[in-house]
Amino acid sequence: MLKAKHHFFIYPMFKCLTKILLKRNFNKCIINGEFEDNGKSVLVISNHVSWWDGFWIMHLNLKLLKRRFHFMMLEEQLNKHWYFQYSGGFSVKKKSRSILETIDYTAELLSSNENMVLLFPQGEIKSVYDRNIKFEKGVERILMKSPSETQILFVVNLIDYFSQKKPTLYMYINTLHKTIRSVDFLEKEYIKFYSEAINKHIANV
Repeated sequence: MLKAKHHFFIYPMFKCLTKILLKRNFNKCIINGEFEDNGKSVLVISNHVSWWDGFWIMHLNLKLLKRRFHFMMLEEQLNKHWYFQYSGGFSVKKKSRSILETIDYTAELLSSNENMVLLFPQGEIKSVYDRNIKFEKGVERILMKSPSETQILFVVNLIDYFSQKKPTLYMYINTLHKTIRSVDFLEKEYIKFYSEAINKHIANV
């Protein structure tokens, strides 16, 4: 597998590019919810709806989490977009024995309080309107091997234009406090939060 690196030039450039792209392409970026930081590592579980997702979570990291950024990416995509490896990207190859190495590596990253790891548990881009969310089994294996103090942060990203030329990004976040972390439980809790986020969004915008 390809392990994450944080190049002395490319990684800061990625953070800077995130700020520039969001400022140019979005009217506003609004974070709804609170992150109750206990100082430990953070596993971010987010919906995967667009090319923008990694930049959105980097924005969240710069604003709230303030950790060293890591994200799991399909191996063929990481080979194609090699520069992401130097910005915290590491590879996963589905239906391969190397996936066990990826799981162990992810848990190793979460053993350091300085790190955060972004996962898209659906494994592929889906419509923002699709609430039929299915988590892949690897998420549970990662949590079984990770420190029990690892913070789990749910993120639901939604966008709306209304009368503006540029869309507004709405990031709904919620910290999972419960200790039960099976994949079925996580999936159920995330779907519940996803529905709550959409209902809150419709009621308040």
